Amino acid sequence: MSSTPNDPVAQPVARSIASTQSEMTEIILPNDTNTLGNLLGGRLMHFIDLTGAMAAYRHSRTNVVTAAMDHIDFIRPVHLGDLLTLRSSINRAFTSSMEVGVKVWAENTRTGTIVHVASAYLVFVAIDDEGKRVRIPEAIPQTPDQLRRYEGALRRREHRETEAAHRKQAKAATLADEKGAEAQA
Repeated sequence: MSSTPNDPVAQPVARSIASTQSEMTEIILPNDTNTLGNLLGGRLMHFIDLTGAMAAYRHSRTNVVTAAMDHIDFIRPVHLGDLLTLRSSINRAFTSSMEVGVKVWAENTRTGTIVHVASAYLVFVAIDDEGKRVRIPEAIPQTPDQLRRYEGALRRREHRETEAAHRKQAKAATLADEKGAEAQA
């Protein structure tokens, strides 16, 4: 008997946040850097997206797509030859979407110094093989830090929804202005 992502037998009701944690390490090579020898921001975003997707896959156990990179802080430059370590975990799961937090550190391979260089929040959506949204398990926070991030994810989601509504209203107003200008012409 095969199971599908929407099959209640295949999906547990809840998963611990700890079970979603993922880690990736990369060495920064010349092809990853700009003319100053610093990691390209877009390349860092790519690494963040990959590491975030790993946590989302671990939680949903189905296909996931990136819906948003909600926030990213570039704190310090990452240099050619540094080791980049990225850690991710689900912050909160909703019906079919989930917020993932990613934190990034760079290690100077000569001195051993490790510094926090970036943090980001991403939103992933779980989908089936036809691209339709699927329900995902609840994420259960078990530590005070996980609970803090879990609660923060709800606030960030509410903010994203408010911003999306403002953009929709602004677009509708712009279209109405354009139609009014065409009618007067």
